[in-house]
Amino acid sequence: MAFSVVSESDCRKKIFQGEFIMYKKFEMELAGRTLRVDVGRVAKQANGAALMHYGDTVVLSTATASEKPRDGIDFFPLSVEYEEKMYSVGKIPGGFNKREGKASENAILTSRVIDRPMRPLFPKDYRNDVTLVDMVMSVDPECNPEIPAMLGSSIATCISDIPFDGPCATTQVGMIDGEFIINPTLAQKAVSDLQLTVASTREKVIMIEAGANEIPEDKMIEAIYKAHEVNQEIIKFIDQIVAECGKEKHSYESCAVPQELFDEIKKIVPPEEMEVAVFSDDKQTRENNISEITDKLKEAFADNEEWLAVLGEAVYQYQKKTVRKMILKDHKRPDGREIRQIRPLAAETDIIPRVHGSAMFTRGQTQICTVTTLAPLTEAQRLDGLDEFETSKRYMHHYNFPSYSVGETKPSRGPGRREIGHGALAERALVPVLPTEEEFPYAIRTVSETFESNGSTSQASICASTMSLMAAGVPIRKPVAGISCGLVTGETDDDYIVLTDIQGLEDFFGDMDFKVAGTHDGITAIQMDIKIHGLTRPIVEEAIRRTKEAREYILTEVMEKCIDKPRTSVGEFAPKIIQIQIDPQKIGDVVGQRGKTINTIIERTGVKIDITDDGAVSICGTDQKGMDEAKRMIEIITTEFEAGQIFTGRVVSIKEFGAFLEFAPGKEGMVHISKISKQRINRVEDVLTLGDKVKVICLGKDKMGRISFSMKDVPEEA
Repeated sequence: MAFSVVSESDCRKKIFQGEFIMYKKFEMELAGRTLRVDVGRVAKQANGAALMHYGDTVVLSTATASEKPRDGIDFFPLSVEYEEKMYSVGKIPGGFNKREGKASENAILTSRVIDRPMRPLFPKDYRNDVTLVDMVMSVDPECNPEIPAMLGSSIATCISDIPFDGPCATTQVGMIDGEFIINPTLAQKAVSDLQLTVASTREKVIMIEAGANEIPEDKMIEAIYKAHEVNQEIIKFIDQIVAECGKEKHSYESCAVPQELFDEIKKIVPPEEMEVAVFSDDKQTRENNISEITDKLKEAFADNEEWLAVLGEAVYQYQKKTVRKMILKDHKRPDGREIRQIRPLAAETDIIPRVHGSAMFTRGQTQICTVTTLAPLTEAQRLDGLDEFETSKRYMHHYNFPSYSVGETKPSRGPGRREIGHGALAERALVPVLPTEEEFPYAIRTVSETFESNGSTSQASICASTMSLMAAGVPIRKPVAGISCGLVTGETDDDYIVLTDIQGLEDFFGDMDFKVAGTHDGITAIQMDIKIHGLTRPIVEEAIRRTKEAREYILTEVMEKCIDKPRTSVGEFAPKIIQIQIDPQKIGDVVGQRGKTINTIIERTGVKIDITDDGAVSICGTDQKGMDEAKRMIEIITTEFEAGQIFTGRVVSIKEFGAFLEFAPGKEGMVHISKISKQRINRVEDVLTLGDKVKVICLGKDKMGRISFSMKDVPEEA
């Protein structure tokens, strides 16, 4: 991959002056397309702003910080907003309200991908509100807007006066026919076997997000470091922009805990006592121990309001240092496990009656129940976004995290960004093993309910969902399991320890949450979050190798012993689907004028019918008899009458000259009085009454060109 970065002197030449504006323009070649950054052109009142151009894709990226820290918080208040403007693709928003409303799931997920590599690079003691906004203003299908948005946030923050230890750069990698593609187009993403996003600092990988069609571990590592190489070239480009346009970083009021407070805390609660408090495999016991310690310290410092204000943060940091020392130096985990040991596992299916499929997966104090629901393809989710290649979603995975799962009382406000992110990760992990629509013509929804949480709920939801899908009779190709690895680092890059299957405490106090899902044969999803300034390659490789070992164990020893393959049919309460193919020219006959024919079929049989433009018909219902009848009707409606065919019809009209029969809604034929009985009859009513069901044979066309039928000529064996 070749890059052409404009020289420093060229940059100076590209200063445009007009009556009202003056700005600087920087360019580089990125994956065969020009990346252009305009600085000083728009949004000058933000702390930092960059108007990003990638091909014809345009994204405005801004970084803004408050002047003072927010009072009463013990965290860095960073907000990232990825705003999708429908005008960027020439659309007016659908629905009643024609303004852009709440962020789409894709926008939320993109915001999270931007947030995760940026957050660790801000000072840990910084409490000023920071907002990063990436507004998509134009979309070129050849240039994914996520790329300039991710780079724009880094550039806007780097050139601002906001304290930030950047830059970081982000690259996407696809794979088609075994070949890597840097920053694939939207069309390429739609057929790619890999969708990988990697963010890097100058030397290390800081974030990984991936979905894959069972990519082997070695191939995934190769792809990660292919992206990392590209990121280094982008960082050189960002450095040039900062050198030209960067502002001096502003000073800020540090919220660090005073060292004197730590010294006094250790006198009251020695390190040995804190080790005893945190060393427990029961989350509630550990929290009670810490609560007692906190109460003791509050009593001791009752006269020092300044210390009381930061005591919670001090106790948190004391716990963190204790746990990290125990793991890194003593190789002791808080729950007593070995470094590579997985928590106790359990799996079961069919725990919820009358649903289409259910399963529960337990890992230590983390417990997930997933329920599967099947429906006709008409129930697939419609998407109204910026990607023209993603207009619907057949498989939906929803993840819920109620407050009771962690022993808290909090009203439910609907899914937050975390819930949406965890659901998307599980969804991404399972999509590669799902059957095609032709193989299994259902819309599929899985809902993962968190019953209990102590770390790695997203990966437990993947395990539970796999079993739930198989229990529901969804013919997935292979089972998928997920596991998470953690990390504790020391003073040097070589001083570290990787932990298999981290619990909540190890996630909170550790440096990494490296989630990997996959089958026996390869990786289907990755999500890596870290709290430090990047990972070395040996750490990445060891984490991927560890998750492979753990995944194999979970699949073989737990999940497959519970349910080893999909059930051969869907459950009793799940809808059944019959698929048939008709001539697309006959779709109008089946639908009828204003839908009269198809609505009559639905009313009579109690089924749901879905017809696609290519003539694929799906008949969905719970009553097999009704489904078979609907199928018969549709087949008759689309059949061209030919001599010798035998049909069953219902008498719907009687005339002097014969009787009219309905074979299916909108499909009728006439039996002449002479063809009703082998004996001569004077009146049709002597033999037939309205509503009678009779068998007839088609005689072909009469002298007038009309299709005629006969009752008397039906063979006895028919």
